[in-house]
Amino acid sequence: MKKQTVSKALLSAAIAAALSVPFAVSAQTMNTPAASALTKADQQIVEGMARANMAEIEAGKLALANGQSAEVKAFAQQMIDDHTKALNDVTTLAQNKGVTLPTEPDAKHKAMAAKLAKLKGDAFDKSYMAQAGVADHKKVHATLKKDEARAKDPDVKALAAKMLPTVEQHLHTASGKPHDQAAK
Repeated sequence: MKKQTVSKALLSAAIAAALSVPFAVSAQTMNTPAASALTKADQQIVEGMARANMAEIEAGKLALANGQSAEVKAFAQQMIDDHTKALNDVTTLAQNKGVTLPTEPDAKHKAMAAKLAKLKGDAFDKSYMAQAGVADHKKVHATLKKDEARAKDPDVKALAAKMLPTVEQHLHTASGKPHDQAAK
């Protein structure tokens, strides 16, 4: 009799364990990157955000080394600080969504960095502020507005929206225009 009771208890425990495994597995997969996968378009948005931030960080480092004026160097340090924070946000989002980010800026920004690296002093300052300060921030501002509108994933939309005010401030500072006119 004891043998049957022990056998029934073991069988019951085995069945209970077997039945709980699918629930445990499905609970674990809810938080995996595959469960949060992005559309191809949203993945490209996240990759673009990463590249833009990497480009600004790289250009800022060049400005610290090759720039002449204290204002340009202060702006460059702000770019490094702000875009490093933004890149960290992008990296966190990418990890949560299972996106592998690029490790360097795109070819256009690498070429711009190569041109900037050849300049020093006032020539560098003017080129850096015109390109990395104004032109790139205008482009990024327009891109983020489009990305916020077209992204399907709410986290991607939210990140684009979060970055917009900072990009507007950078554009304002670089262009010397009032904040509300700088992004236009």
